[in-house]
Amino acid sequence: MTAAPRPRPEARRHLAALRRHLAAPRRRLAAPRGRAGGLRGQVDGLRGRAGGLRRGLSLRVKISLLLAAGCALVAVAIGLLIHQSRAAQIASTARESATAQLIRVRQLYELTGQVDHNDTEAALDHPALPEPLRESARNGRRSTYLDLDGPHPAVWAARPVGNRVLSVRRPLDTAADQLQELDSQLVAWGAVVVGLAALGGAGLASRLSRQLRTAAATARRISLGDLDARIGGTPAGRQDEVAELACAVDTMAASLQSRLEAEQRFTADVAHELRTPLTGLHTAAELLPPSRPTELVQDRVAALRTLTEDLLEVARLDANAEEPHLEVLPLDRTVEQILQRCGLAVELGRHEVSHGPDPDGTDTLVRTDARRLERIVANLIANARRHGAEPVEVTVDGTSVAIRDHGPGFPGHLLKDGPRRFVTGAKERGQGTGLGLTIALGQAQVIGARVTLSNAEDGGALAVVSLPAA
Repeated sequence: MTAAPRPRPEARRHLAALRRHLAAPRRRLAAPRGRAGGLRGQVDGLRGRAGGLRRGLSLRVKISLLLAAGCALVAVAIGLLIHQSRAAQIASTARESATAQLIRVRQLYELTGQVDHNDTEAALDHPALPEPLRESARNGRRSTYLDLDGPHPAVWAARPVGNRVLSVRRPLDTAADQLQELDSQLVAWGAVVVGLAALGGAGLASRLSRQLRTAAATARRISLGDLDARIGGTPAGRQDEVAELACAVDTMAASLQSRLEAEQRFTADVAHELRTPLTGLHTAAELLPPSRPTELVQDRVAALRTLTEDLLEVARLDANAEEPHLEVLPLDRTVEQILQRCGLAVELGRHEVSHGPDPDGTDTLVRTDARRLERIVANLIANARRHGAEPVEVTVDGTSVAIRDHGPGFPGHLLKDGPRRFVTGAKERGQGTGLGLTIALGQAQVIGARVTLSNAEDGGALAVVSLPAA
């Protein structure tokens, strides 16, 4: 048994270099993950931007692009069919012409034994004859060969003549130029068709988008309380999807308006009918002999009367039956008088850091209804004292009045969805009806003010009433 020959030093060096080359990709694959993570983050960012672009496109742009893309596909398909048909026609005509010329040249060769050398298109054993055509002729077949890839396109025809190959070549430069011109015309007309389709799609989509935006704006007006809002403007004979949507929104608005008006009338009628027996009950309770049960009865009768008055006020606010009596008033003194009349032990503060006192010593003037402003401030203070914690602070800052307590603050659902009737956020029963904030926001809307509810940074609920300046 003979030992295997030892590799030469040159072979060992080549083997070592090959091993290093094979190991290099592994090292590259084992690169730090941070770089791959960065690349993945860039890809995710590009995907996010592409998704944002798709979401940001309007319906008009999407429809226009879709129609343009569809027409472009149709134009490309038709152009390819026309190109292939024309190219096949040119090839068929060229092959027939080359074959006919080859027949004439063969007949002349058989008669004279010579090929007309003045005709450069015909030759025996032409050196530039394509090899597939030469092999076919040597096998005894007459065939043609179409060459369109070179700088000078041509068609060849060849057949065997004894031990030699007789061939004919016909140039196709003119046909190729005609085909290229046809392609240019197809591209130009295709671009015109795509542009017209995009314009037509933009016009159609603009009309559709306008109608949908009108429907959306009407729905937003209805959600904001304008129950008389209707889309309308749809022809009677129109039966498309947009007309169905407009009819459905108008029907929904009419049904919603009738139901809300029925509920408002019911609430107002119930509250109004309760006022007479409650007045008698209140009078009878005042005539009871002093005792603890008498105090409880009088307290519940007073609470019931307050609830009835609140329900009547809410019904009037819902029906937009409130008419404000606006006048120009100094805000500081008006708020002081409100606190005095309500008998609330709340100290009035003034924010003088940003505004400071007026140069002439007068208060900031606002245009408001004093009675309704008193109702708003009193309800907000009562809500702060009932559900918050002392001390309750009232601060006048320019044309704004801020009421703040030091309790747990407004619940999250109230800040998100706004106040709801008969929902107080208190775990225990009998701590209010939940109508105070509703009435405050409704009265603020009547006088053109705005009530902003939030929680202070260091704790406590904060309600800011912003009034229009005089």
